[in-house]
Amino acid sequence: MNALDDVLAAHGVGVRPLYRVLDLLRTGDHDLGELVRLSTAPRRSVEAVLAALGDDLDRSGDRLRISPGVAASYLQYHAPRFADPLDEAVATHELLPKIAEWVAEVPSPLAALDHVQATPETVLRRALWLDAQYDLASTRLLFLGDHDLTSLAVRAVCPSASLTVLDLDERVLAYLDDRGGREIRTVHADLRVGLPPALSGGFDLVFSDPPYTPEGMGLFAARGVQALREPSEGRLLLAYGYSPRHPALGAQVQRSLATLGLTFEAILPGFNRYFGAQAIGSAADLYVCQPTAKAKKMRSGKAIYTHGPQSVEAAGTKPALLEKLKEIATAGGLALESRPVDWSISGPESDAVAMDLSADPGPWLLRTLLGTNARRLALLVPNAHPDLADQASQEALASLVRGKYALRYLRSTPDNRHAVVVADAVEHQDEVLTRAHARLANVSLDVPEDLTDLRLVDVPRHRLTELLGF
Repeated sequence: MNALDDVLAAHGVGVRPLYRVLDLLRTGDHDLGELVRLSTAPRRSVEAVLAALGDDLDRSGDRLRISPGVAASYLQYHAPRFADPLDEAVATHELLPKIAEWVAEVPSPLAALDHVQATPETVLRRALWLDAQYDLASTRLLFLGDHDLTSLAVRAVCPSASLTVLDLDERVLAYLDDRGGREIRTVHADLRVGLPPALSGGFDLVFSDPPYTPEGMGLFAARGVQALREPSEGRLLLAYGYSPRHPALGAQVQRSLATLGLTFEAILPGFNRYFGAQAIGSAADLYVCQPTAKAKKMRSGKAIYTHGPQSVEAAGTKPALLEKLKEIATAGGLALESRPVDWSISGPESDAVAMDLSADPGPWLLRTLLGTNARRLALLVPNAHPDLADQASQEALASLVRGKYALRYLRSTPDNRHAVVVADAVEHQDEVLTRAHARLANVSLDVPEDLTDLRLVDVPRHRLTELLGF
């Protein structure tokens, strides 16, 4: 066992997860993903153990186990586990089958977002922990992104909780409205563009499972602080994981959070488990952060946020594509204005606007059409954009904005990887569509109560069709 002992010794005091790998292999058969998820050991470490086991490892397809004849010799590597009462409560809870059903049927993540799905056990564990830790019945809780459906679990555990979900993925918002009976408020936003004004300073708790980069964690944390009613009295709850093989990555993220004025009230190791993310052991910690007075002072400063997508003048898009885009925008002698991708603010009405949406993960096109007023828009998008996928998709988008723009779709233009959507202003425009940055209560008398303080650009797509009467 010299090879195995060398692998274990290289992990020092952090060897216990690898002992759990050996326990799993000794007592049953598992595939690689299960070994990573159940042990929380990084994939590379698990693979090193498997390689060290050599001929003592039985393989049946993708299932692995230590040969029964030699299993007893591995008893010395047994890893005792801390008995967490919450684990038992989750495993036997009556809600777990329902949550597993929700998770199984949620739309798959947008490819551009690189999201990894939390396990049903994790989703329920979050809800039970939140309910035990905080008085949810008197708390306003905001989820910055919720593809994991933690809001549904919290609602099931504490039906009187006031819950709001902000997400970029329109399908997730529609799914939550469908499964939550609209008892969970849903709002659309891309945090790179901005936090909707209606959500600023309105919450006691903010929960998020952000992108695990210093930039992603910093952006989501900053928006979370901005959303807290009284930052130093609220709490920001963040899932974050990194491989113990690369502690410098964890240090970068923690510095990013500390720079924002956050103090770590607690870090709960391995609290979150995932289907995937094997590089970090399919697990992430839960950071319980309390903002300081410094965070309160910083929350209104936009300079601390990343700027997101590039403008039409930015490097990264080929000049020839941009020149063609400008040519389309200015056809007929219109004066050109190039703008960055940003529908969060109301700019002046322009003659012609060219905008590079080639990095659009899906929702930007509609939001840009709603949030930009011009005689003509020329928008560069991926040729495979979901709103251009087929005639039905194109007609659906055109129908949503027909009170403001008439759309033309130039597929495979300027090249076969891109398309240009041309929007020309119609003669008699709908006031609701041209005032997309005004509170809906100030624009229309016939607005559902939960939408009155939102702007049109903040309303989930599936509810826009209702609001605009289509």
